[in-house]
Amino acid sequence: MATLITASMLYDLVSCPHRVTMDIFTDPAERDAPNAFIELLWEKGSMYEQEVIEGLKVPFTDLSMYSGEEKELLTLEAMQRGDPVIYSGRVQADGLLGDPDLLRKEDEGYIAGDIKSGSGEEGPEDLSKPKKHYAVQLGLYTDILERKGLSAGKRAFIWDINGEEVIYDFAKLYGKRNPRTLWQDYQDHLIEAEAIVGQSTETLAAYSGACKLCHWYSACLSRLSEANDLTLIPELGRSKRDVMIDHVRTIQELADADPGDFLDGKKSVFPGIGPDTLKKFRARAKLISAGKNAKPYLREPVTLPAADLELYFDIEVDPMRDICYLHGFVERRDGNNDSERFIAFLAEEPTAEAEEQAFADAWRYMQESQPCIIYYYSKYERTIYRKLREKYPSVCTEDELETLFDPQRAIDLYFDIVLKATEWPTRDFSIKTLAKFLGFYWRDTHPSGAASIEWFHRWVETSDTAIRQRILDYNEDDCRATRVLRDAIDGLTLVPEEAA
Repeated sequence: MATLITASMLYDLVSCPHRVTMDIFTDPAERDAPNAFIELLWEKGSMYEQEVIEGLKVPFTDLSMYSGEEKELLTLEAMQRGDPVIYSGRVQADGLLGDPDLLRKEDEGYIAGDIKSGSGEEGPEDLSKPKKHYAVQLGLYTDILERKGLSAGKRAFIWDINGEEVIYDFAKLYGKRNPRTLWQDYQDHLIEAEAIVGQSTETLAAYSGACKLCHWYSACLSRLSEANDLTLIPELGRSKRDVMIDHVRTIQELADADPGDFLDGKKSVFPGIGPDTLKKFRARAKLISAGKNAKPYLREPVTLPAADLELYFDIEVDPMRDICYLHGFVERRDGNNDSERFIAFLAEEPTAEAEEQAFADAWRYMQESQPCIIYYYSKYERTIYRKLREKYPSVCTEDELETLFDPQRAIDLYFDIVLKATEWPTRDFSIKTLAKFLGFYWRDTHPSGAASIEWFHRWVETSDTAIRQRILDYNEDDCRATRVLRDAIDGLTLVPEEAA
């Protein structure tokens, strides 16, 4: 039986073409066990969809109790009758299969829509744009309706978590600098999906941050490690690997190569990869290829400030509830690890009032701890604090917040130190990867921010004190891992670029 191209297939294709290949052609026994966070996302999505449907104020045809060919036939009959709104329909044409949440009659045809438990757009409010992974799904539904002569036009919609209807206009140009349309993006992804299904193209696994939540993570990582794949070099992702692969296929080959082999005058032979970037990747390849003898090093001098009091800071956020539920700190005095203590401010309920209280308490603690040096990992903490200040302006002023995060007193170890000045023999520079390389281990067997969100959800539902403690322990370990990394950076050797 021929494999049909579905909306979920195109959704996955946007982030990883190889996942589509694995889903179709690989033995399901190789899949990892279901991820609790992904299951939570599905659960929350289903709950929100049900909430939206129960709140519909217009008559609608409900086909949610049907499946397969019966649902498809009933959907077609409903559209032929001209039913105004159809919930949980099923449409198919020319090897394309779609299950739109909603079909809505407009003019003489229908447009499709999905209910999403996330925002319908992405990016800053004044520059927001449709999400590509939503667009390709809606594009498939629209394409099927057009092929069946039932479309009201090249447009569709998302009902998002904010209760807003976001229109996806497939004919609208992105802008003067990018004269493409969503429809062109959809068609490109459809062509790619058809090639994968028809086995006329070969996809390759590629390592990225998104891999850790995929059910093929272990299988792909094993294959990538065996192949010594270039994407196991930090920041060398799929697109860069694919333009390099005709010249160099493995980390070892890149490590052994003469850099001059890849230069054409002052430019590299790889489109989009400049000579300096290529030099950085080769240095990382050499470091990774050194195996057990590999040692991290400094590319440029780093002097971390001394302080009587240091705060190692980490937050936890539930994006589904849009709430920052935990502010954690490990404080250390006089550089003495025996002096460390963990201090946490937890939102005891998933409410705006509890979020504001936790934010206010954490803010007061940091102010009362001055003077001190604050360490955190990535700009996420600063970004969320800016959002919290906008939500709760009585807690602090904008100037006070920016003063707190002044680089002289609050140091982002990731962007300002690790990325700019260090090299590590690891496949990425996440705090967990680097801290584990340094011999630090989390108490939890499966620590991650995604797992913490799932634990928070279960704690809210059950009030189980053991789950609450698990959340706190995980956050404390994140803070201590940041301290471990900070101390290790002090001990790194400076290796000039020409010697790397």
